[in-house]
Amino acid sequence: MTAPLRLTNTLTRRKEEFRPIDPANVRMYVCGPTVYDFAHIGNARPIIVFDLLFRLLRHLYGPGHVTYVRNVTDVDDKINARAAERGISIRELTDGTLAQFHEDIRALGVLMPEDVNVPGERPRMVEPRATDHVEEMRRLIERLVASGHAYVAEDHVLFDVPSMPDYGSLSKRPLDEMEAGARVDVAPYKRSPLDFVLWKPSKAGEPSWPSPAGIAAPGRPGWHIECSAMSWKHLGETFDIHAGGLDLIFPHHENEIAQSRCCFGTPVMANYWLHNGFLQVEGDKMSKSLGNFVTIRDALRDWPGEVIRLNMLKTHYRQPIDWTVRGLEESWKTLASWRGRAGLEPAAPDERFAPSVLDALLDDLNTPKAIVELHELERDSESLLWPTLRALGFRGELENPKAAEIDAAAVQEKIKRRLAARAAKNWAESDRIRDELKAMGVLLKDNKDGTTTWEVARP
Repeated sequence: MTAPLRLTNTLTRRKEEFRPIDPANVRMYVCGPTVYDFAHIGNARPIIVFDLLFRLLRHLYGPGHVTYVRNVTDVDDKINARAAERGISIRELTDGTLAQFHEDIRALGVLMPEDVNVPGERPRMVEPRATDHVEEMRRLIERLVASGHAYVAEDHVLFDVPSMPDYGSLSKRPLDEMEAGARVDVAPYKRSPLDFVLWKPSKAGEPSWPSPAGIAAPGRPGWHIECSAMSWKHLGETFDIHAGGLDLIFPHHENEIAQSRCCFGTPVMANYWLHNGFLQVEGDKMSKSLGNFVTIRDALRDWPGEVIRLNMLKTHYRQPIDWTVRGLEESWKTLASWRGRAGLEPAAPDERFAPSVLDALLDDLNTPKAIVELHELERDSESLLWPTLRALGFRGELENPKAAEIDAAAVQEKIKRRLAARAAKNWAESDRIRDELKAMGVLLKDNKDGTTTWEVARP
């Protein structure tokens, strides 16, 4: 019998058995990108990690019984500033940046709506844009004002934090610490320093919509209300899993909870909150000033997407990760070894988790343990290696330009002849074939069990 899925819930600070509200419709929301520039490699971590969780949930409950929402923030101060800087329209900027983002994450083996949605059926993966959900935001704001949880001040609408007695239940920060850490503007119209903006007036040239709560001037939504509106629209008032980066716990996720719970009168917004750890580059915080700022696009120029995906999964999602060239090189060698060991892929691609790998993933997405089990599959059960890798999001291609020039069948035939030469103790012929393969860009590894695996030399 398969063990239950257990997840570490930020809300309770415990590892808990996952029990969906409705097993016929498991629902998950993940905070996606703000589309003003190329996404950096830290942004790739939640995209990869929670793509894996989506795949696991589909395996456990059935592809037609899991709904995954990953939003796009396309109205934001950074977007406005970047569009003005480049002299283009905001929509031109966000459409172009979103297309770049899609191209990048496809290379990382991430499932996209077109991969899972079936025409004529309810979408199982949705990528909502904030600007398509302003009406839902206005309706939420109207309800919050009517219930006394929000107020109007100088054409702004602000959430009244003291109106929610248990505000802070997710981050569990003391009140004075939250006040010091809240990213809020100092404004005389705020009743409390922690009050945050739900709606604000638009400046000339900025996107604008008719304002809620009787405000005459047009305006635009605050950041936090966007996710409350999009999750409500596509997943309902309460859903199963809300996930994102550790940096979003406060204030973003804390404020989402406040808005949604006070609007709908529910005890929770989501039952399970998952957060991935921070990413460093070569031991330092990633920063443009340090010259170690790496976009996904930058990484893909140097490494195949499969290598980036494996390198991200080698560290448990809740732990900090140090992004290093050495780590990427090791991930490359691991994938090359797996490909060499498995040889030619089956004609009919198969996706299924080996039981040992599944058990590891069921324990709070323990990907380091899953990778250990993949090495065991490499040694002991080659038949399940590629089906499991595909289930994990690996397509089986290192995307090395040199690899496309290599005939895998010819390589296998040469290895077969070399093994025969070694068995006959014809070392000269064995060395000749090794050198011939090396000249083709193929590196051999003779294993202790008498087999030989191969990999394509990294360019």
